[in-house]
Amino acid sequence: MFEKLKLVQEKYEEISKKLQEPDVINNNLVYRELMKEYKNLTPVVEKFKEYCKANDLLKEAEEILNESGSEKELKKMAQDQYEESKAKLDVISDELKILLLPSDPNDSKNVIMEIRGGAGGEEAMLFANSLFRMYSMYAERRRWKLETLDANVRELGGIKEISFLINGEGAYSRLKFESGVHRVQRVPETEASGRIHTSTVTVAVLPEAEEIDIEIDPSELQIDTFRASGAGGQHINKTESAIRITHIPSGLVVECQDERSQYKNKDKAMKILRAKLYEQKCEEQNKEIASQRKSQVGSGDRSERIRTYNYPQGRVTDHRIGLTLYKLDEILNGDLDEIIDQLIAFDQAEKLRQEGEV
Repeated sequence: MFEKLKLVQEKYEEISKKLQEPDVINNNLVYRELMKEYKNLTPVVEKFKEYCKANDLLKEAEEILNESGSEKELKKMAQDQYEESKAKLDVISDELKILLLPSDPNDSKNVIMEIRGGAGGEEAMLFANSLFRMYSMYAERRRWKLETLDANVRELGGIKEISFLINGEGAYSRLKFESGVHRVQRVPETEASGRIHTSTVTVAVLPEAEEIDIEIDPSELQIDTFRASGAGGQHINKTESAIRITHIPSGLVVECQDERSQYKNKDKAMKILRAKLYEQKCEEQNKEIASQRKSQVGSGDRSERIRTYNYPQGRVTDHRIGLTLYKLDEILNGDLDEIIDQLIAFDQAEKLRQEGEV
């Protein structure tokens, strides 16, 4: 591990020097890529420095303890320093193992999320709205910016489907585990007998793809325009500002009618299309690895049931890690950190186990 850490430190120092070179500073693309790598290596290097400092203090204490002529009081201080440094080294060593795990190249990206009402009709669409509100409030807590890309809102306030972009530091790294089927158990307001209904909502989480990540040939796109419509299907725009883009090779179809401007709708639709094509590309690249080393946290498969929100008991259960929290209201108000932190910790532990098996 320490040989690897020394190589990381050397690379970090090399990038630091490059970032000061005029040729690099004047090349936006190269500078941005180097800065991203520099930023990713910084936590590892800083933690390694912390380890080296604690190790120096440990050696210093050992020398005093091994000196026969040392005073009793000095030896007591050295013993305390030795024990404190040793405990600190154990903690830092575990932290370094996690920091050295292969990182997801998408972790630093913004995220495009899609929420769709599934089984349960109107009740599922109402819960889709609740989940959109939950992620909106979580984004606000993290000081991330949320932008709606496309939405199909129903008359009763439910959401048939919605796509939105979350722009912020670490957005994908924290939200990627939200992909899958979310199940809700509650008594609908329209249910006279008080019977509990079960409905489902599907959430997809896609890393936002930049043009350098995925190239799209304009000749492979079929672009159609149509009139945007509101809840219940009534037209809300007399011009054909809504956009439908079909990517002919893959068959992917995306729509956007959220803006009054055809240009803005096209721009947003392209963001969604680019993210979906990038996801397909990543899935193909990782297919073989994923089949050999599938994480127990879940593959991100949208057909996999990941969480249940039980209203009568005020309970939220994440089925992948067996976590149950009796704080439904807080979670639906955007207090997601406890769940996400435990999912990340479980994922890291699983990766450490797999690293040990290699």
